[in-house]
Amino acid sequence: MKNLLEIKNAERVIFVGDTHGDLEVSQKVIKDYLKEGNKIVFLGDYVDRGPFSKENLDFLLEQREKNPEQIFLLQGNHEGHRILKFSPADFWKSLSEKEYQKYSQIVGKFPLAVVVKNIIALHGALPKIEKLEDFEKIKIGDENWLRICWGDFLDEPGEELGIDPFTGRPQFGSDYFFKIMEKINKRVLIRSHDPSVPQLMYDDRCLTIFTSFAYSKERIIAIADLSKEIKTARDLQLKKL
Repeated sequence: MKNLLEIKNAERVIFVGDTHGDLEVSQKVIKDYLKEGNKIVFLGDYVDRGPFSKENLDFLLEQREKNPEQIFLLQGNHEGHRILKFSPADFWKSLSEKEYQKYSQIVGKFPLAVVVKNIIALHGALPKIEKLEDFEKIKIGDENWLRICWGDFLDEPGEELGIDPFTGRPQFGSDYFFKIMEKINKRVLIRSHDPSVPQLMYDDRCLTIFTSFAYSKERIIAIADLSKEIKTARDLQLKKL
């Protein structure tokens, strides 16, 4: 499985943030948006926090198997329990050893990022790379994998801002964002992972969305209409579910 997927031949791309055991919202996204011309990208974190983790992940895996050209499941930190120890991890702790090995192997093969035109989408922060092709050099558990699945962007200047003492997450500022986005030649980043930051940052080029009741009563998706030019995240449609 490739780490980076490029979406082509789509009219619209629907980006879905953390779902965290919120089976209802995953079902609603598929029901409302699995249509001709659409592609759907889930940005990771399918389990833990919500009450239906196993059902949510099984449902999304089933839908991806039926629609492999339309549904894309990316890795988040909650797909990295074999590498990262985080809390809550109720889904992973509930599994038998056989189930743990099964699900770990499945989610460990998920891609890390998706690109479509001027957009890159992933779970957390951008990797420290020189070009898009460098995504294929990233290995599970290495520094760039941790940045993608575990990293946070802060609404502050600077590049590498150290490790959050409470969460252990690597933190990055606006200078790092602009530097990497220039190297990979993308205009907009769509991410999830951190509910504490502003929805829009960095001249409206960094969008953070969440699509689970685990965080708030507002479940947000972002829709990219590819018939239009997308220069900032304000060119995307944000929709509450």
